[in-house]
Amino acid sequence: MEIPASDPGYGYQQQTWEGWNGWGGITSPACSPTALSPPSGYHLHPNCAPQNGPAVMGPTAMLGNAVNSDYSQPVMEYWSPLQPNCNGVYKPVPDARSPAQTSLQGINSQPTSPISSPKSESRYGLDPQLLPSAVQVMSEDRAQWEGKIFASEPQSSVPPLSSTSCTLEDRGNATARFIRCTSYSFPIEAQSAQQSHLPLGAILCPLARPENEERPVPVCNTGECVKGCGVCGAFMSPAMSWQDCGQRFYCPFCGKLTEVPWQSYQPTNKGLRVDREKRPELSLGSYEILETPKGEPAVLLLAIDVTAVAIRSGQLDFICQQLSSLLQSLDGGESNPRVGLITYDRRIHLYDLSPTLSRPHMMVLTDTDELELPVWEGLLVPLKDCRHTVQSILQNIPLFDAEMQDNSSLQDLPVQAGLKILQAADCPGKLLVFHSSPLTESSEKQSSLGFFSSSKPKSIFQAPESSASLAKACVSQGCSVQLFVFSQPDVGGAWPGHVPFLTGGRLICYNSLQSEMERERFRGDLWRSVDTDMAYRARLRVFVSKELRVAGCYGAFLAGPESHCVVMAALDWHTALAFEFTHCKSLEQTRGVAIQAVLSYTGSSGERRTRVHTVTLACSQSLMDTFRTSQAETLLTFYCKKMYCLALETPLQCLREELQTEITEALACYRKHCCTTSVSPGQLVMPQFLKTLPVYINSLRKSEVLLPGLRSSVHQRLQLRSITVSMDTLSTVAQLYPLVLPLLVNPEGDSVPSMDMALRCSASSLQSDRLYLLYSPLTLILWVGSQVSPQALTQLFNTASFLSLTSGEIKPPVLETPLSVSLQKLISTLHSYAAVTLKLKVVKEGDSCDECVQRLLVEDRSPNGGASYADFLFHLHVNSLRRVVG
Repeated sequence: MEIPASDPGYGYQQQTWEGWNGWGGITSPACSPTALSPPSGYHLHPNCAPQNGPAVMGPTAMLGNAVNSDYSQPVMEYWSPLQPNCNGVYKPVPDARSPAQTSLQGINSQPTSPISSPKSESRYGLDPQLLPSAVQVMSEDRAQWEGKIFASEPQSSVPPLSSTSCTLEDRGNATARFIRCTSYSFPIEAQSAQQSHLPLGAILCPLARPENEERPVPVCNTGECVKGCGVCGAFMSPAMSWQDCGQRFYCPFCGKLTEVPWQSYQPTNKGLRVDREKRPELSLGSYEILETPKGEPAVLLLAIDVTAVAIRSGQLDFICQQLSSLLQSLDGGESNPRVGLITYDRRIHLYDLSPTLSRPHMMVLTDTDELELPVWEGLLVPLKDCRHTVQSILQNIPLFDAEMQDNSSLQDLPVQAGLKILQAADCPGKLLVFHSSPLTESSEKQSSLGFFSSSKPKSIFQAPESSASLAKACVSQGCSVQLFVFSQPDVGGAWPGHVPFLTGGRLICYNSLQSEMERERFRGDLWRSVDTDMAYRARLRVFVSKELRVAGCYGAFLAGPESHCVVMAALDWHTALAFEFTHCKSLEQTRGVAIQAVLSYTGSSGERRTRVHTVTLACSQSLMDTFRTSQAETLLTFYCKKMYCLALETPLQCLREELQTEITEALACYRKHCCTTSVSPGQLVMPQFLKTLPVYINSLRKSEVLLPGLRSSVHQRLQLRSITVSMDTLSTVAQLYPLVLPLLVNPEGDSVPSMDMALRCSASSLQSDRLYLLYSPLTLILWVGSQVSPQALTQLFNTASFLSLTSGEIKPPVLETPLSVSLQKLISTLHSYAAVTLKLKVVKEGDSCDECVQRLLVEDRSPNGGASYADFLFHLHVNSLRRVVG
């Protein structure tokens, strides 16, 4: 989509503002902020503020005061060290230096970008380096909490950022690993909540892994737990309040009293049961219930494309070899899943793997319009009983006669066959589909060209009816589809990822398995798909205080009739969802807010489990409390999931405008109702934990999903949306604000790169004599400057010549040099956070493929026309002032 020249990327016309008195007696238009007043008094390190106070942006780049101001000629004012007043607002004192003498100093002193310096500059002359820095906020949070313990208690304070490595301890409130709230102090009144324009929501990651030696979620048997509310069905938690010496308890989710059965009665002491410390459901925010009886364990189904295209390409042999090695590794110990095998072209080939047979029997189903299984006994057999049979089949599959096979197949066909097998066996499982033939569309949707028509622009993200129906059947059965595609789809071809992503699986595409790098990537993805533990037949219910209700749920799932209940085929520890709440009536300040997420699922061994997470939050009459207990990264995750889900039905331009309007109104509200100190129009006043929200929201607005570039294909955007919408907070932030990690600290190259050294996502951060690793959960780029020392190149690539390097996907040589060893360790660490195996791409400075780097530098103007961080913040400030004054 092309953005008009008068619209700098965000839907507002350029305007001139005048008449406000700035500091030092200068009359200026409403100017953009360029520095945050530091509590320590050091002007060049501007991104700190009092813990509970607002962050105040001072006018280090005031705009001219003429009616027809030229925005390209800023007047600079410099300020001496700052002193806080009693309200925690820092007010600068004018420096003795004349503004005229220093008008260009702040701009021209910045190093030029080796990639594209114009993209790093602000059209209003602002210095981007003096704006609030996301990497500095992360660094400050690590300095405060790294290696320490954060106690998650009822109505506790804002937790550390997701990027900070610390221990989260459950002391009656589910930790931020499982639940992060958009604010930890909800407004009491609905009117205040609407006025703030901050969403009231929670990011749930119910199966998150414990880290930093945190204790795992305790498990208790179903008969041992104290029963929860008998009215609304909420589970027992520390949020329940006990009355009448423990004979009954009050449920905050429905407001009713429930009698305690005599079998589980215990007296109370100061309102707490005496057996509280012995029962996780009474003392912890997270616990799990193991239910009986045990059901059928999950199975592993393999579906292999054996069309003539797959056979002639030669990659079928490698696929079968890797599957044989995989099954060999699974055969041993307690890991003995039932396995099934399917091959397909235009027909379905089923294999009877019964150990009583002297050789496997193959059944060919030619009628695929109404697929029915002739038999199902022997289609799923324990691996230890059929290992040799399956391996024999895998050895013979590449020997099939290509002349006898069809040239194409429908990618939904093996999913339908696998689903039939699981339904017949009444069990959940993983279905791994290996598809090599060209992607084709079903008859009901002849062409994808309609996606680009102006009358129906939103349909590119919508699943076809056939895919939605198939995904719904898979969800009911607990069938998670993992689709490996080895053919390059055409622009007009059907996108095959709807069913995998709607069933908790994944679509992974490969250029070709002829290269060793693609083969290594396939090995990693295959093992990761099988090795990742999953929850099947999952049902997630969310309870919230009776004064609130669930207004929406956003994530990778099929929407159900109830917003507070979500059903999924499968999910893993990466999967996160967002829930939004709204007021029904005023909250009770003494009771606060209670949120409970209950996940019922079947484990891989067949056991039925229920995991309960409960948090209690404060509520307040003051909007200041709501703003100062909000966190930018949680709001970013919430908005990302919500906007990407609304993209199914809402035009993208409307979503981008909605994002800008929401944050503009929030800043205006904070300035008008929460700032207790008189500030000039030249100051941008922001809550402490939200000062990086503008750069995050701007990155989301100009992401490939909401603002596609000229080279963005429909398939790429569908893939990106589907992966991102299920990410947790840590991955979402890294996806929308990637890591820029320097690999070379000095010319000798003896650096140890780490995530603590991250730089701002701007071209001005990249210097020609350095190497950088750029990371997002879907991208890994090694950027090589044109003036990197020969010593560094030798340590990393075993060559001293910059010209001899080739941009593109590579596998760096494994060397025993410090730089090579540290790079390999860093890549290994980053891979542990990613859901798929990443391809490392080398980009040399000045090469034509620099555009892929520019897409990651989200503080600059984007190749797709998105505004820079500085320009976006300028317009946020101008329009928030417009709302305050108006």
